[in-house]
Amino acid sequence: MVLEVIRPTSTNSNPKQQKIPVTIITGFLGSGKTTLVNHILHEQHGCKIAVIVNEFGEIGIDGQITIADDDEQIVEFNNGCLCCTVRGDLVRTLEELTKRSDLDAVLIETTGLADPAPVASTFIVAEEIKSKFSLDAFVTVVDARNLQQNLKDSHEAQEQIAFADIILINKTDLVTPEDIARIQQQLRELNPIAKVYHTEYSSIDLSLILDTKAFELEAKLEIDPSFLEDLAHEHDASIGSFAVTSDRPIDLNKFMLWMNDLAQSKGEDLYRTKGLFYAQGFPERVLFQSVRMLTSMRRDRLWQKDEPKLTQLVAIGRNLDREEFVKGFEKCVA
Repeated sequence: MVLEVIRPTSTNSNPKQQKIPVTIITGFLGSGKTTLVNHILHEQHGCKIAVIVNEFGEIGIDGQITIADDDEQIVEFNNGCLCCTVRGDLVRTLEELTKRSDLDAVLIETTGLADPAPVASTFIVAEEIKSKFSLDAFVTVVDARNLQQNLKDSHEAQEQIAFADIILINKTDLVTPEDIARIQQQLRELNPIAKVYHTEYSSIDLSLILDTKAFELEAKLEIDPSFLEDLAHEHDASIGSFAVTSDRPIDLNKFMLWMNDLAQSKGEDLYRTKGLFYAQGFPERVLFQSVRMLTSMRRDRLWQKDEPKLTQLVAIGRNLDREEFVKGFEKCVA
């Protein structure tokens, strides 16, 4: 669960009498949340930030590609969703973080299927942490290319937008100005008060999303008057995830041919795939990501001498056939 300890370069410290601000990053699968977290960690923001990453899957890929310095702290939950099964783990982790006197802020990346209301209620209801942490803002990242389909398929995608204090319309380079205008209008219908910014690769001035004090309890209660009373949340049972691993090198040409065929036949149901590959002929890890029918692949860092070379691939979608997926993947082994 705990990955490593990291820190930004700063001598600032959070006074013990102040509450530690928490920024929660939400957004549907593949919207660009992890890219935003990496953007924040790369900027010279002068703050010491603890990062909590929650993934919907058996294997945590995002935690492995979240890049930070040697002094911050990253904690990963991939055994459930913060809005339901691992909320207790979140409370315990936050209690541990309060032991650090130099911590300036906490950044939480939820799963793409998280309902934001139960996450928020944890900070307001849980006695152990509400006196030590304050919700600063809910930042929702929106995939401009796939917004319409995401809203159609997922109630959580609608809730994430409606509950947001700040909305980033991401991947604006993949759509037309007319598309952006329609998206903006649709977002305003779901959430008329959130601040909206346009981004490419989740790049944004950090002053617009951190330490904004944008979260207002009264406004959230207007959206969902009962959210402090009902902490239960159930995910759509037809949506699931599974992971496949291999310690043998993967032929990327075979893999991409198979994945393209899979996207054509299952594109509407295959919401998200992501993986780190031990690829034949590559000295580096290869990062693969897809959102519905849009795929990307790039070289990552070199394999370290003491780490096992493994391929780890996670698939998330509706009514997926795990056995069929595994058989197809095994045909890509070099």
